[in-house]
Amino acid sequence: MLRDITIGQYFPGDTIIHKLDPRVKIIIIGLFIASLFFINSFYPYILILLFIGIVIKIAKLPIKFILKGLKPLYFIILITLFINIFMTKGEVLFTIGPLTVTKEGISMAVFMALRLVFLITGTSLLTLTTSPIALTDGIEKLLSPFKIIGLPAHELAMMMTIALRFIPTLLEETDKIMKAQMARGADFESGNILNRAKNLVPLLVPLFINAFRRADELATAMEARCYRGGDNRTRLNELKLKNYDIAILLSQIAFFGFIISTRYI
Repeated sequence: MLRDITIGQYFPGDTIIHKLDPRVKIIIIGLFIASLFFINSFYPYILILLFIGIVIKIAKLPIKFILKGLKPLYFIILITLFINIFMTKGEVLFTIGPLTVTKEGISMAVFMALRLVFLITGTSLLTLTTSPIALTDGIEKLLSPFKIIGLPAHELAMMMTIALRFIPTLLEETDKIMKAQMARGADFESGNILNRAKNLVPLLVPLFINAFRRADELATAMEARCYRGGDNRTRLNELKLKNYDIAILLSQIAFFGFIISTRYI
């Protein structure tokens, strides 16, 4: 299941989505996330689903690969459904012992589950269609106006990108360590919560050691390449907004502006 997490992974391609300026994609994803939290009815979700489907189609991303990224969320989705179904007051449909199932609870449960699915799927599209280097440059450019108040834009962008980049690597190492410990007799599934927490010690210790080792190797590699942060740094490919970048950005601002406005219409 750890291998099913798609956040942080990059799916190479030569589509217009991949070529889109990373600053534009970051702004669009920001609008996408904001619009999800403004939606208070089901029909705007149809537009969100249409948006995600069009992006996946244009970017030529495998549907199975996108759906695979939702597998680790099954437990969280089930908890969301359970809490909303049984904790929302309203018109009672039936009771299960001390628990009551309401019409409003079922509606809210489906609504919140869809929001969670769209949130993870939409944000995954950013890393799937944007290389780590382009993502770093985009974040840095967007944060550069805040340098006047002392914000270290380049360092902050670099830390965020490295964190995203190493999510798949750490998950892969976690999977390898878990299988190695299970081959030695470790049990991560049986027992109560306290026993499971104790059983995680043989997993967490080597994982933290490997994480610190990778961080040290990365720092040594960056120092060997004379990396000195963002001061006087040059780039092979400078970010320049093209006409289609501006056109797509304006169209998406209008699109998500309409979705946000549905809350008040």
